[in-house]
Amino acid sequence: MIIKKVEIVWIILIFFTIFAYLLGKLELINTLLVGVLLFTTFIKGQLVIDYFMGLKNVSYKYRLIPTLWLVLVLSLVAVAYY
Repeated sequence: MIIKKVEIVWIILIFFTIFAYLLGKLELINTLLVGVLLFTTFIKGQLVIDYFMGLKNVSYKYRLIPTLWLVLVLSLVAVAYY
């Protein structure tokens, strides 16, 4: 059985989601872990943009638009938290 790249990406997304859920459920949130969660959220968003929106192999300018939106939203969350 050959695992496709998209299936590996999906497993990574599930892992990061479970990680974030467990941190919240166990109430292990501190300033450092919020930064880690924001970083993993950026990675998750970028994986969705690249693989599930199909923008991995398109021109850089088309990939830049959703990436900048993601950075903006995560920056606003970070400012609101800190």
